[in-house]
Amino acid sequence: MHQKLREHIEKIVPLTDDEFKFVSSHFTTKKFRKHQFLVQEGEPVKYHHFVVSGLLKLVYTDDNSREHIVSFAMEDWWESDFYAYYTQTKATMSLVCLEDTEVLCLSLEDYRKLCDGLQKMERFFLEKANFGFLGAQRRIISWLTSNVKERYEQLIRQYPALIQRVPKSLIAAYLGVSRETLSRLSP
Repeated sequence: MHQKLREHIEKIVPLTDDEFKFVSSHFTTKKFRKHQFLVQEGEPVKYHHFVVSGLLKLVYTDDNSREHIVSFAMEDWWESDFYAYYTQTKATMSLVCLEDTEVLCLSLEDYRKLCDGLQKMERFFLEKANFGFLGAQRRIISWLTSNVKERYEQLIRQYPALIQRVPKSLIAAYLGVSRETLSRLSP
């Protein structure tokens, strides 16, 4: 499990065996079953999660109890309610398993120790944050400038493996349309 983390990190920064031993000592391994919560709205957010295997959805529930899917996370992705994690406030979103899932968890305290103790990891997390920010901007621009069909086609192009694993009803919720509307767009 930690080997996947090492391979993931080394796509950005190389690590010696001793450096990786230091890095891996800051993570906790956890396994969750389908439908279990890693983060639950209204609860403190203890961890930033690296997905080793499985599939997650990050969901915001509005005042009318309507679920809005903010993102999906599969292998090699990081996910959490980042605002609550970094500000140490209660979650406004929930992170739920769509499949049995294994994650490596990083507390905020361990995140800070890791960045303070190894500058390479600070660079790694900065790169990951930058790419996350770019992805969020791209999604916002897509919402502002594209119709539903274009957003759906873009999702298929960007994440073909995700489309195979996520039910159409959840894809529709992610795109902000009904299941019926998505069915008219699907081949």
